[in-house]
Amino acid sequence: QKYFLAFGLMLVTGMASADENASNPLAAVNNVDLRWQYTSADPGDRHDLFVDASHMMLPVLKLKYEVHYNFTDVTGSDENDLEKLVIRPIYFPYQSKLNEAWGIKAALGFDWIVEFDNEDKGIGVGADQIAPLVGVAFRYFSSGLVLIPLAQHFVSYNGDTDVNMTAARLIVLQPFGEGYWAKLDAKVPYDWENDRWPVSAEIQVGYNFGPSWAIYADGLVGIGSDRPYDAGVGLGLRFKY
Repeated sequence: QKYFLAFGLMLVTGMASADENASNPLAAVNNVDLRWQYTSADPGDRHDLFVDASHMMLPVLKLKYEVHYNFTDVTGSDENDLEKLVIRPIYFPYQSKLNEAWGIKAALGFDWIVEFDNEDKGIGVGADQIAPLVGVAFRYFSSGLVLIPLAQHFVSYNGDTDVNMTAARLIVLQPFGEGYWAKLDAKVPYDWENDRWPVSAEIQVGYNFGPSWAIYADGLVGIGSDRPYDAGVGLGLRFKY
């Protein structure tokens, strides 16, 4: 009986989360995104081609993974190679209604970031990292608006570069029209090693072509004197299952 109960719980959870958008990192969804992002900076330009995917292992456990391949000229010559693998398990310990208007979902997890040792080509930072995270998603039922504050700390455990960075992040996700959505993703990290604030923001607009796939475009901008890049653009193709 317990196996039938678990299976039923998975079905109910899947139905309840069917309208969640995979652009929300705390959404309980299964997806595979194929993405391209281009950013320009004083040292050089970068094209980042990557797979960005998620799979619900259990109703309360999500596994997210990314594989990045870069094209860049930051060293003065054109280079391309694998940058990193990111594995991110996320556990949802609590989900409830706050009141008749708002719901809440809490999340705990971490990033395991493994680089492919191509920093001599200007690809990657030169360190494998662990980055624990905590986040909360607030959902406004009537409009579908989702507010997601996140905090994460990155620390290196292997490699030639010392990484020690704390990042605050705010995501605002709003569906509109028939199948459209808009997203603001503001990132405010503090680099303890170099006393820098490499702040950036991303605006995304997308469209769902039914339940199975979607497309979206990104606009990226660096903010302040320590910005990680000046500006950028991106495209994404999402497959949902």
